[in-house]
Amino acid sequence: MAQVSPGGNDQAAHWNGAAGVAWVAAQAVLDGMFSPIEAALADTAADAGARRVLDIGCGTGAVALAVARRLGAAGEALGVDISAPMVAAARARAEREGSPARFVVADATTHALPPAHFDLAVSRFGVMFFPDPVAAFTNIRGALRPGGGLAAVAWRSRDDNPFMTTAERTAVPMLPEPPPPRPAGAPGQFAFADEDRVRGILADSGWRDVALRPVDVACTFEAMALALYFTRLGPLGTLLRDVDEPTRARVTDAVRAAFQTFVAGDVVRFTAACWWIEARAG
Repeated sequence: MAQVSPGGNDQAAHWNGAAGVAWVAAQAVLDGMFSPIEAALADTAADAGARRVLDIGCGTGAVALAVARRLGAAGEALGVDISAPMVAAARARAEREGSPARFVVADATTHALPPAHFDLAVSRFGVMFFPDPVAAFTNIRGALRPGGGLAAVAWRSRDDNPFMTTAERTAVPMLPEPPPPRPAGAPGQFAFADEDRVRGILADSGWRDVALRPVDVACTFEAMALALYFTRLGPLGTLLRDVDEPTRARVTDAVRAAFQTFVAGDVVRFTAACWWIEARAG
């Protein structure tokens, strides 16, 4: 997962409804867009000599499948996500690929993961959505062997990511009922923007050797997919479901124009400003 979503108990409803369906529809676009991060996480698993890897917030399965390819038949890759539509897509991809990667519809906060089992937990934009992140990371830590690692990628701040905020910034002034502002740290895309907060969450969850470093990832995708991206995904995708057709058309035109600064020929180019988060299970 990589976009803003509701807080609290609304998470499961959100990702099992239209948002999850939209992510499945945009799977190829998103996987291409974030392929450098997928590769980096798979490389991390291989370089660490991990044999059992847990993918948190696995979405449609790209990272777990990439890890499984690197680990080979002797390895184990398990992806967990609360979105049934996305997990179904991940399982179908694994079957088509003949991959041993497995996928489970589960909340990593409460799911009974096998204790002290995994060598490494990874995540590509899947750890920012927990209503109770300390409980979630405590549960995840319990699934790792002593000394097992965490390698997760999360977004830095809104200000660091103008591409990711263009649609919402452009559209909100045009909407008859703009959404209320989100509290800092609420579950969602930028919930891990504050480095000190992330360090505190992991420390309170019993992790050690916590390290965050900023990484800027060059991302691209085909310009023909831009409208699919901003009309179906993220906060604008949610807001557009509730407006009349004339408003939808005006907003879509304005947002498309606002994104032109990121378009070069037939390619969209932007920088994903992220945290690379590492820690060790105590």
